[in-house]
Amino acid sequence: MVIGGRFKDHTGADLMAKMWVEKHRPQSVNEIRGQTAVIGRLQAYAEQGTFPHLLFAGPPGTGKTTAAIALTRDVFAESFRDNILEMNASDERGLDSIRNKVKQFAKTSPLGGATFKVIFLDEADALTADAQGALRRIMEQYSETCRFILSCNYSSKVIEPIQSRCAVFRFRPLANDQISQQIDEISKAEEVELDEDAKEAIIHVSLGDLRKAITALQVAASLDKHVTRALIYETTATAPPEELHSFLLSCKRDGFHPSRRKLQNVLDKYGLAGTDFINQLHRAMFDAGFLEEIQKLELTEMLAQVDFRLVEGGGENLQLDAMCSNICRQLSEK
Repeated sequence: MVIGGRFKDHTGADLMAKMWVEKHRPQSVNEIRGQTAVIGRLQAYAEQGTFPHLLFAGPPGTGKTTAAIALTRDVFAESFRDNILEMNASDERGLDSIRNKVKQFAKTSPLGGATFKVIFLDEADALTADAQGALRRIMEQYSETCRFILSCNYSSKVIEPIQSRCAVFRFRPLANDQISQQIDEISKAEEVELDEDAKEAIIHVSLGDLRKAITALQVAASLDKHVTRALIYETTATAPPEELHSFLLSCKRDGFHPSRRKLQNVLDKYGLAGTDFINQLHRAMFDAGFLEEIQKLELTEMLAQVDFRLVEGGGENLQLDAMCSNICRQLSEK
């Protein structure tokens, strides 16, 4: 159960004191799995003991922060903590943070015999335009004694003058076999009994995000050391594909009212918001063999419109009912 935002077992013991994402985070570049091309170049930097400004771009949970910290640890060894400043640009995104905190750290001398210090800016694409302009000047002014590692989800939101000063690395979602291997190792280390179909469910809900996969495993294991497929879908607020296929079949065969009841049952059972349901339905739709290609195209366009209306503040119940009626109409006409 959840108490005050933290998971507790039946005795009230804190099960999230040590997040498995942190506990099993690689400590060296050589320990990182996946991102083969990126890691190969970072290993060369670690061996040389130096690197240029770096920009890591890619989806969440693909290893950007892990790679930045591991590389810095490999280069600085014992003086690692003394020579790195970690900042989340989403929290400190303004001009003052860059001028004061970043510039002051960049001006100080490296410690422990190091020749430079490192500033790691996570979510750098959240920095304001003025902050990025100031950052560009600091990167240029203190390049001899300070290196910057920037991570972002969207490199297009980082101004070109900053990108041109960095070696850019593109991180991609992890492959299913890479996530599977990591989940197997963590399950064994944490003495979790993980069903094979539960592991497949974790891979399904993670969408290449290893952090999401590990968190899903830990949350489920905090409730029961025997992790099942049903438990994974329940604790990740994700409807299994067969439930979504059943809803579409109901729209095709049974009409509006039975389909509407089935939709509500799925929302209640898995605790889904309207946008969650639409995104999950969109994904499951392409595996539905009973739908024709033209039907999938039409449903995709319609789901995009409903999702936009919900994001813009449209009433959820009314929009989902409208979606259900449209799906019934489109599928019954074929």
